[in-house]
Amino acid sequence: MNTRIMVVEDEGIVAFNLQRRLISLGYEVPCIAASYEQAIRGARETNPDLVLMDINISGDIDGIDTARELNRPVIYLTAYSEEKTLARAKETKPYGYLIKPFSERELHATIQMALERQQVEMRLIDSQKELGIAYEKIEEDNHRLMRQASELAQEKERLLVTMNSIGDGVITTDNFGRIEYLNPVAEKMTGWSIHQARGYPSSTIFALSAEDGNTIACSPIEYVLANGKACGIANNTVLKSKEGSEYLIEDSAAPICGADGTVFGVVLVFRDVSDVRRLANEMTFQATHDSLTGLVNRHEFEKRLGNAIENARQNPQHHALAYIDLDQFKIVNDTCGHIAGDELLRQITALLRLALRANDTLARLGGDEFGVLLDSCPLDIALAIAEKLRSIIEDFHFVWEDKTFPISASIGLVGFGSANASQLNLRDVLSIADSACYMAKDSGRNRVHVYQPDDLALNKRFGELDWYSRIYQALENNDFILYSQKIISLTDKHKHREHVEILLRLNYEGKIVPPMAFIPTAERYGMMTEIDRWVVRSAFQYISEHKSQNSSLFSVNLSGATINDEKTQIFIKEQFTRYGVNPKCICFEITETAAIANLTNARLFILALKDIGCQFALDDFGSGMSSFTYLKHFPVDYLKIDGGFVRDMVTDTIDQTFVAAINDIGHVMGVETIAEFAENEKILLKLAAMGVDYAQGYGIEHPVPFV
Repeated sequence: MNTRIMVVEDEGIVAFNLQRRLISLGYEVPCIAASYEQAIRGARETNPDLVLMDINISGDIDGIDTARELNRPVIYLTAYSEEKTLARAKETKPYGYLIKPFSERELHATIQMALERQQVEMRLIDSQKELGIAYEKIEEDNHRLMRQASELAQEKERLLVTMNSIGDGVITTDNFGRIEYLNPVAEKMTGWSIHQARGYPSSTIFALSAEDGNTIACSPIEYVLANGKACGIANNTVLKSKEGSEYLIEDSAAPICGADGTVFGVVLVFRDVSDVRRLANEMTFQATHDSLTGLVNRHEFEKRLGNAIENARQNPQHHALAYIDLDQFKIVNDTCGHIAGDELLRQITALLRLALRANDTLARLGGDEFGVLLDSCPLDIALAIAEKLRSIIEDFHFVWEDKTFPISASIGLVGFGSANASQLNLRDVLSIADSACYMAKDSGRNRVHVYQPDDLALNKRFGELDWYSRIYQALENNDFILYSQKIISLTDKHKHREHVEILLRLNYEGKIVPPMAFIPTAERYGMMTEIDRWVVRSAFQYISEHKSQNSSLFSVNLSGATINDEKTQIFIKEQFTRYGVNPKCICFEITETAAIANLTNARLFILALKDIGCQFALDDFGSGMSSFTYLKHFPVDYLKIDGGFVRDMVTDTIDQTFVAAINDIGHVMGVETIAEFAENEKILLKLAAMGVDYAQGYGIEHPVPFV
């Protein structure tokens, strides 16, 4: 029958992923619970053999108190908890811990160790019961010793056979703590035979010390004799044999009592947990260290950094964080492959270690990024250390096969101490250091950038990061809004057709934010494709539900990143199908600069969507340096004349000439023209006189909500 394991985890994705992994390892998972109530009910209904318990589950009762109520074998799941929480967890005597994230191998090994411990403890309980029964029997038979000598001998033989067959060590003593019996396992681990040990004080035979070498004040046998009740020993206790061998052990001792309650001896059961402890230490190391470099990993580094920040709040100490990013790592990876990249990281790690102090923490934060926590280090000394690290990396040349690569690093440095620690949290310090590293890289690389509170460049970077967060939140919460602006015909052609450009705005805390406030950040951080998809999806849905498609044309802007995305065509065609929008009523606008930058992709993109009926406009035409040269490559339907030429064309003859030239060339190529920034009646009259086909601007209509 397979082991039945109940999972108590309030994060659904984590719980079901854990269920899948357990089932793949051959365990049964009859129940998943997310709270105290569900766990109690699930345990009652499914009777699991083992419980995987998240310490921080939902509700008023956490995983520790839930485990205490369940009173079943439990393995705690935790990422990081306070010392008080861990102390409470330890009181429930768990069968193990799994530190998130953990591998399938760690999961399986921990469960197997827990099951083995459970079996041993069950055998121990059975053995202790048998011992108690046996000694009670002996006490009763003392009154009938002569008459029942043969029965006593048989009972004693059964007892000895039982204790000899137990896989744990067993020692019994008299009421003075003198050795009476050792089973074979106890003989092997103590180095004493039963004949040698009988009559000796237990402290001589069962010699205990702490793992750090300190002597343990009171043995469990002495405690039981002094207090008359069972006890166990502290973790990290070492048994030293007569020959000098050492074993990490776990044990429990219980009094042997007569029928009247008198203690006349002690039974001690213990087992070697050296291999289990070694495996647990290995698992702990793996959970806190990077497997490639052996350095502290990001999770453990953040834990230590958080402790340093807290320490700085409470004590007048200064610390610093250096954020290191290798400048040429991608070249090595792309040229020689990931094996070479891994070797480079190992060699860099060895170099950095040599340059740091004993109390500094070097960590690999991911990819080619390293973090250094400079403990108790003023900023001027930290800068000297950071410059030394930069210089060491600069002087190093990585050799792989027949290739040599110069290596450098960009380093962001931030100091924190009692003066600013109260205003900074872990995320603040990491973000500042990362941004300072970015500024070092942006300023030419191979340099150290030290954060200062009045750093204008960094403050601009933080502003961009703020917009990044707002844009991400707007996508998540649907906070974008569609606006529109009319495009009117300056001729009799299409005079009565509705033609509008769909524009984007952001609703941030009740204020309508124009696109140029957030679009540069979106472009910089690769968010334009998601924004464009939101616009297409939302516009198509509204057009489908509220607009006539027979005599209307709706212009939708697309960025260069979206044009370059090979999945965009598929997405747009899916939206046409999903909302039943006629492609003939949609005109996609692409800026001239984006089209020229992605010439091949833009042309293929335009041709593919024109095949299904879409129209295209080349936006901001004339702003590029080679507008007329590239125009023939784009089969567009409209040219939107850059508003910079249109705005002052009534008074500026050069601008007027540009507008006329663009309009004439567009007509020669069979393309209709649209003038942007038509802000007054004089401009509209001038455009009409030139023969420009359409106009758009404040002289016609200010942007309004798309309704």
